[in-house]
Amino acid sequence: MVEEKIVVIIERKMLEAVLHNAKRLYPRELVLLLRGKKQHNQVMIKEAIIPPLATYGEGFASIPLSILPMDFSIVGTLHSHPSGSLNPSLEDLNNFWGSILIICGFPFTDETCVAAYNHNGERLSIKLIE
Repeated sequence: MVEEKIVVIIERKMLEAVLHNAKRLYPRELVLLLRGKKQHNQVMIKEAIIPPLATYGEGFASIPLSILPMDFSIVGTLHSHPSGSLNPSLEDLNNFWGSILIICGFPFTDETCVAAYNHNGERLSIKLIE
């Protein structure tokens, strides 16, 4: 069975706010939960949520998943790479949660600093809406 590639849909304003916050935390990593809806081969991001008790460090960010409430509207996570790399690390893929992972890379200026991935580490298309 061939898995269809997912298209990630996100509002431009939300992405700009996320990039702004990643820039503010630099050189520490940002981590957020993504709330939205997955239908067929599309994931629509509705909200970016600051997870409780998240740790933001230089070279890492973590979420204590064991304390999070069960929330089926969480479709993935987003975190920043202060190094500028948009590629997921092995640790990123091993700690994958949800349907998608979005990585924002330094300098956090616009959509060219953002990439989305599925659990296999395959890059997904991002569609910005106004």
